[in-house]
Amino acid sequence: MVAFEDPGEQRTWVFDLTFLLSNWSCIFGAGCPGVLTEPAPEMEHGCCSYGAHFSDDDDRDRILAKVELLEKDEWQLRRRRGKKGAIQVNEAGDTVTKIVDGACIFLNRASHPAGAGCAFHSAALRRGESILDWKPEVCWQLPLRRHDESDTYGHVTSTLREWKRRDWGPGGDEFHWWCTEDTRRYDAFVGTSPVWVTLREEIVAMTSPTAYRLLSDHLAERASGVPMPHPAVRRKRRAS
Repeated sequence: MVAFEDPGEQRTWVFDLTFLLSNWSCIFGAGCPGVLTEPAPEMEHGCCSYGAHFSDDDDRDRILAKVELLEKDEWQLRRRRGKKGAIQVNEAGDTVTKIVDGACIFLNRASHPAGAGCAFHSAALRRGESILDWKPEVCWQLPLRRHDESDTYGHVTSTLREWKRRDWGPGGDEFHWWCTEDTRRYDAFVGTSPVWVTLREEIVAMTSPTAYRLLSDHLAERASGVPMPHPAVRRKRRAS
C-alpha cells in the first residue's frame, strides 16, 4: 500500500500497489470461465451473468439515455425488454438491469453477428467514445473498487484496490472463479503492462487527476525496482 495526502481536499488516497503493479488483464472472450457456479467459457458471459446494479439515480438515468441511442444491430436482445423495460427494481429494492436467459439483457450473446459482448461497450468503441460514458458504473469500474471511510473530523480516507470475492457478500463464495484471486485452469494475469497503466482512465475517474499524478510520480521513482507478484500469481507458482 502507498498513501498520499490530497493537496486540494481533506482526503488521503491509499492505493493497493500489489494489484496495480500486477499484469492483470480482462480475458473476456479469451477463455474467461465466467462467475457461475461451474466454468462456462463457451457461454462468454464474463461477469455479466447477474446483470448490473446501479450506484444511484444519475447512473441509471445516464444508461437510460444511452439505451435510446443503441442501434438495432448493436443490441441483440432489444425486443426482450417487455413492458417494464430493460432496467427494473428487483425484490430487494435495487435498481438493476433485466436478466434474460441467464445473463444481462445488454449482453450480446455468442450468436450475435458481431460476437459476444456488452452492447454499451461495443457501441462506445464503434463511435470512438469512452466506455466510461456508456456503461453502468459497476461495469466499467470492475475489477477496481474504491472504499471510503470518514473520521469524526470529516477527513476521508479513500482506498483503491482490487474487487475481491468478499465484496460480493455470501454470493461471492459461490463463483467457480473470480479473476483477481483464482488462477486454477484460467489465468487473468497475462497482460503486458501493469494495471495502473492499462486502467489509467478508470483510475482517474474513480479518484482524481491529482491522485493519479501522485501515484504515477511515485511509481516512476521506483521504476527500477522489481514489484512482488500478485498473491494469485504466487499461489500458482507454488502449486506448479
